[in-house]
Amino acid sequence: MTIVLPKPIANYFKADKENGEAIVACFSENAVVKDEGQTHMGLDAIRHWKMSTSSKYTYTVEPQSLRECEEKMIVTGLVAGNFPGSPVNLQYAFTLDGDNITALEISL
Repeated sequence: MTIVLPKPIANYFKADKENGEAIVACFSENAVVKDEGQTHMGLDAIRHWKMSTSSKYTYTVEPQSLRECEEKMIVTGLVAGNFPGSPVNLQYAFTLDGDNITALEISL
């Protein structure tokens, strides 16, 4: 089954395979990312979050489903890699503004 993702979300998952700079380009200037109990506010913090995560783990994400809930787009992704508990389905809750992500919360 192929899922058609909104452009900013498709760009995020593509950039997630690349590097911190590619990820940063997906977000608005004052974006917020919540992941693993931490909140990362602004592009510098998001860049640091991505670089830190990429240096600790090698992983892939396969989007499995997409649904809209209130003002968020929720993607369930199958994440597999060299981290404890792999593989796992994670929820990616995106808030979008045009072609930019303004907020992302990643959770179980």
